[in-house]
Amino acid sequence: MRISFNWLRELVEINQTPEELAETLTMAGFEVEDIEDRRTWADGVVIGKVLQREQHPNADKLSVCTVDVGGEETLNIVCGASNVRADIYVPVATKGTYLPNIDLKIKPTKLRGVPSNGMICSLKELGLPTDVDGIHIFTQENLTVGTDVRPFLGLDDVILDVTATANRADALSMVGIAREVAALTGGKLSIPEPPAITIHQETGNLSLKISENQACPAYIGTVIDQVKIAPSPQWLQQKLNAAGIRPINNVVDITNYVLLEWGQPLHAFDQTKLKSVAGDDKLTIGVRFAETGEKLKTLDGQTRNLSTQNLLITANNKPVALAGVMGGEETEVDENTTSLVLEAALFDSVPIRRSSRSAGLRSESSGRYERGVNRAELETACNRALSLIQELANGVILDQKIADYRPDSTTWTHSILLRLDRINDFLGPVDLGVETGELQAADVERILSALGCELTDHNNRTWTVKVPPYRYRDLEREIDLIEEIARLYGYDNFVDTLPEKTEPGYLPLDQELLRKIRSYLRAEGLTELMQYSLVKPGEDRQIVLSNPLLAEYSALRTDLISGLIDAFQYNLEQGNGALNGFEIGRIFWQEEEGLEEAEMLAGIMGGDASVGKWSRGGKEQPMTWFEAKGILENVFGKFGLQIEFQPENRDPRLHPGRTASLWLGGNRLGSFGQVHPQLRKEKDLPDAVYVFQISLDTLLNALDNDDLIIPKFKAYSTYPASDRDIAFFAPVNLTVSEIEKVITKTGKGLLESVEVFDEYRGENVPTGQRSLAFRLVYRAGDRTLTDNDVEPVHNKVREALVEKFGVSLRS
Repeated sequence: MRISFNWLRELVEINQTPEELAETLTMAGFEVEDIEDRRTWADGVVIGKVLQREQHPNADKLSVCTVDVGGEETLNIVCGASNVRADIYVPVATKGTYLPNIDLKIKPTKLRGVPSNGMICSLKELGLPTDVDGIHIFTQENLTVGTDVRPFLGLDDVILDVTATANRADALSMVGIAREVAALTGGKLSIPEPPAITIHQETGNLSLKISENQACPAYIGTVIDQVKIAPSPQWLQQKLNAAGIRPINNVVDITNYVLLEWGQPLHAFDQTKLKSVAGDDKLTIGVRFAETGEKLKTLDGQTRNLSTQNLLITANNKPVALAGVMGGEETEVDENTTSLVLEAALFDSVPIRRSSRSAGLRSESSGRYERGVNRAELETACNRALSLIQELANGVILDQKIADYRPDSTTWTHSILLRLDRINDFLGPVDLGVETGELQAADVERILSALGCELTDHNNRTWTVKVPPYRYRDLEREIDLIEEIARLYGYDNFVDTLPEKTEPGYLPLDQELLRKIRSYLRAEGLTELMQYSLVKPGEDRQIVLSNPLLAEYSALRTDLISGLIDAFQYNLEQGNGALNGFEIGRIFWQEEEGLEEAEMLAGIMGGDASVGKWSRGGKEQPMTWFEAKGILENVFGKFGLQIEFQPENRDPRLHPGRTASLWLGGNRLGSFGQVHPQLRKEKDLPDAVYVFQISLDTLLNALDNDDLIIPKFKAYSTYPASDRDIAFFAPVNLTVSEIEKVITKTGKGLLESVEVFDEYRGENVPTGQRSLAFRLVYRAGDRTLTDNDVEPVHNKVREALVEKFGVSLRS
C-alpha cells in the first residue's frame, strides 16, 4: 500500500524523517519496498504569471511569453503548449532546475532564434497524471508569484510503499498504519471522528433483502438526493494521486478516499439508473449468489458470465454489482447523477475470494474483503463517507436501511491469558547496555496498551488481555501477543549470543533410514520421482476436495502405482525410453471412521535398462520377472531383511499369475508384480513392466531394530565348504520359498546357504509338476567337514522334503 507521509502526519504525530520511519516500520515487520521522494520532482519550480503572450516569429506552434516569477526581471520563455495565454498562473522551471521525470536540466537556450530562460511545465513533466494536453494552469486564487509550487501540487510529500503481511488486514488503511506508527513511536493519534448523520425524511422507497446473511453479515444502504457531481477539491485529488488512484469525480473519489482511510470498501449507485434496471420506483437491494447463465457488465467494460460462486448485489433481484469486487456499468455514477444509493457492507472473506477468482477479477475492494474487514468500524466508515458527500457534493440524506446479522458486539473481541514467565521463556534475555536482563511487567503493559489492548493485572506476572476489535483476526493466542511484544520492543534489543553449551545436530532414525533406502534404490539404477498428490476423481474410497483449483486435480491419490505407470508412458511418448524409478509419498483414503493417510514407497521397472545393445544387434532385451524381483531383494538384503514372496491376485492392474505379496515377520509389507497385459496394451508399454508398492511405516518399524541398525562382526570360517546338489519333481503351486524354509530348518547347524539353480518344465516331467534343482553348501567353523559329517544332514533334508511336500527325488 502506498502511504502518503503528509497524510499520515495528519493522523499521527511523527517526529521522524521519512527514511527513519521507513526503517522503523521495516524492523517492525512492515517492509517498506520503496521510498518515493516527490520533493525532488519539482525542486526549483515556482509559480509564475504569464504577463504577455506573443506568436513566435519563426514557428506557428510556438509562443513567446513574458513570465513574472517574482524576480527582479521577468523571464522570456518560449512555450509550445496550445493553452498558454496571458494572465494565467503556471508552474515555471527556472534556470538550473532538474526535472527527474523527463531527465531534463533547464538551461538558457534559443528556440528558432528566440532566447528562452526557463520552461512552463505540464503536470506530466512534473511526474503527475493528467488528462490535459498542455501546460498546467493554477485555478487557485491569491497566488504569489515566485513561491514553491510543490505544496500546491502535492509534491511536498514522500510516498512509502509498505507491504503488510497477510494476517494484518488492519494495515491496509491509513488509520491502521497510523495506529501502528503510534504504537512504535509513541506519537499521539488524531483519527477523525465523523459527525452524527441526520436523515431528513424516510421515503420508504428503499428496502433490503439479504438472502445470504452468512456471506453478508451487515449491509447499510443510504439514499442521498440533490447530489452535485463535480471534480474533487485539490486536497482530495492529491491524496488519491499519492495512493496511485486516479481521481474521477467527487462522489467516486469520496468512496475511494474512505477505502484508503478506513480500509472499508464502499460503492455508490446512481439511484435513477438503479430504478431503471429494477423497473420500479421502489427499490429492494438484495444480496444473493448468481444463477447459472446470468451476466453482468462491470465497470471495466467487460461482460462477465456469472457462476454460482459469484456473490451479487441486486436491484429487485436483477444483478447490478459483483459484491465486494466491482460495481456494474449500468448503475455507475457519472456527471448526470443527482441521487445516490451508497452501499456500506461487510462480506465474508471466503465467498469474496471464490467470487473474485471465478470472475478472474481482483480489485482494491476484493483484496481487503479477502483478508477481512473490521466489522466494528462499518458505521464509522459509512458516516465518514456520508459527511464528506454532504460537504463536497451538497448531498441530502433521505433514507437509510440497515440489515445487521453480526453477532453481539461483545463477541467482536476476545480475551487472552498472558504470562510474563512464558514471554521471557520464548524471547530470552534482553540487552540492557552493560548487562542483560528480562522483560519487565511495565514493558509488557506499555507495549500492549500502545496497541489498543486492555490489560487486567492478576498478580503482576499474569494478565488477561482484551484484544481491540480491529486486531481480532490476528491476535488469537498467547503466542500472538508474545510476537507483538517482541516486534514493538525491537528485535535488535534481544541478546543474540549463542548458548555456552551446544550439541551437535543429528538425523532422526527414520530420516537416516529414508536416506539409506533412497541411496540403495539409486544404486540399483532407479531414479527418484516426485508427482502431484492431486489426481482425477472417480476411484473408490477417494477423498475429493471441496475447493479444487482444477477439475482434473480435484481428488487425493489412493496409491502411487497409477502415477508411476502414467509417468512411464509419458517418458516413452517423449522418446526418453523406459523409466526405471521410485517414489516416496503419501496416499489418502476414506474409512468408515474417518480419513486415513499413509507413507508409501513405490517403484516401476521395465524395458531394457542396458546402455549398449550392439552385442544383441540393437535388439531390446526385456527385463524378466526375476530380474525385477532381484532388485527388491538386493535392497532388502542390504538391510539384512529376509522378505517372503507369496502369490497374490488382488490388484486388477497386475498380471494374475505374476503378482506376489511381500511379507516381513508375519506382517504384510506390500505387493510386487507385472503390469497386466490388457493395461500394458492400452498404455502402449513394453512387453514386461513391473511395479511394487510398500508400506513405508511397516518397513521403518521393522528396521527400527538394533540388530539390523548396528552391524555385528561374525567370524569367517577358515575351513573349506562342501556342497551337494538335490533335484526333484515338485507341484507347480509349491513355491521355492516354502522349500527353502524346510531345507534351512532341517540343515540348521551345518548348512551355510541354499540356492535354486535350475527349473525345468516340459518333456519327461509329470503333468502339474516341475523339476527343481538346489545347491546346498555345508560348512563348519571349527573343522573340515567329511562325508560322514555331511551325508546324515543331507539325507535328513531329502527325507524332510519327501515327508513335507511329497516330492519325487531324482538324485
